[in-house]
Amino acid sequence: MVDNFEFKEKYNFYDLVNVIKLLRSPGGCPWDIEQTHESIRKSLIEETYETIEAINKKSVPMLREELGDVLMQVIFHAQIETEKGNFTIDDVADENAKKMIERHPHVFGTVNVNGVDDVLDNWDAIKRKTKKQDTVSDSIDSVPRELPALMRAQKIQHKAAKAGFDWSEIGGAIDKLYEEIGELKDAIENKDSSNSLEELGDVLFSCVNVSRFIDVDSEEALTLATDKFASRFSVVEKLASERGIDMKQASINELDKLWDEAKEMMK
Repeated sequence: MVDNFEFKEKYNFYDLVNVIKLLRSPGGCPWDIEQTHESIRKSLIEETYETIEAINKKSVPMLREELGDVLMQVIFHAQIETEKGNFTIDDVADENAKKMIERHPHVFGTVNVNGVDDVLDNWDAIKRKTKKQDTVSDSIDSVPRELPALMRAQKIQHKAAKAGFDWSEIGGAIDKLYEEIGELKDAIENKDSSNSLEELGDVLFSCVNVSRFIDVDSEEALTLATDKFASRFSVVEKLASERGIDMKQASINELDKLWDEAKEMMK
């Protein structure tokens, strides 16, 4: 058990920093002590998605809790580097504060803006300069491969479009989508598995391009479509059970009729 820990009615940010420090100190928690950046990196992703869930559910208590879990992850990673003598959580805050000040010259400087578009243009220009991104390719290469695939595709397409590499209107994007679907069909008919993988990727990439033109977030669109499928499938399964239909033995036509019925019921 750690010594000299002060129990309080209400703890602040630096109390949490101290808790994490104590957990990783001799006499602390054996599990916490042996953790590394790599061993807990998935936890940061999970806590971030749980925060998104809280936002989607509009739950203030849940959001407060999940933000705390994300904050704990940030402090934990910073503590690992503090122990190595590389940086502290204060260094993290200092660097981020300076970055926010630098990228908001219309607030902390003398730059004038005429709206959100100007703000975003300034942000991108300053980011490219500070990160020494001399070309659009440098900017594209900076988009992390670890992002969800649809999100990464949309970010990269957006950067390319700002450089002028884009269709003049949505018709071109839709035509390209149909073209890629045709190439996927050809690959499947030729039983070319490696080419099918590539062509399917091209179809998905083209779908993201269409979503950009209609100002729709592709990740959110797919999430909603998946939610819709799950809800309809639940109704199909219920209808099949009520009518004594074995879904594993039923024909696709029977199941398709149940699907259409479920679709009508849920309108």
